[in-house]
Amino acid sequence: MDTRKLDAIDLRILAELQANGRITNVELSRRAKITAPPCLRRIRALEKAGYIRGYHAELNGKALGFEVTGFVFVGLASQKDGDLKHFEESARRWPQVRECHMLSGEIDFLLKCVARDLSSFQSFITDTVTAEKNVASVKSSLVIHASKQEPGYPIDVPA
Repeated sequence: MDTRKLDAIDLRILAELQANGRITNVELSRRAKITAPPCLRRIRALEKAGYIRGYHAELNGKALGFEVTGFVFVGLASQKDGDLKHFEESARRWPQVRECHMLSGEIDFLLKCVARDLSSFQSFITDTVTAEKNVASVKSSLVIHASKQEPGYPIDVPA
């Protein structure tokens, strides 16, 4: 996917959809300064080309009972390809893990996790993550508050 193939209208569409995935096609076409039918065709083309991977609702975790967000830093005993893939597969199965990133350097994986309370966060770490095959070290940090949560990517839209 080469972003140089995207014109100003495509970039505007992507920026607007990223900001509000529920925007109507009519409103989106107005903001992109094109009519509705070509706007919809462009959206479909952007989806097909892989620029748009999906549409999601942003939920309020606290309202749903998730009081704790934490980051878990995992070091593995072995970094063989099969061992890395095994850990990634495990992390995908754990519902508490909302993001899993393989890192370079001292830490092999960074997990962003949610839990209903501190006790369940601690149990998840000790009973699940630490007990996982090949895990050598686990450290965690709790989120006090989030100063910024901006999904997606900064898109420069030409004027």
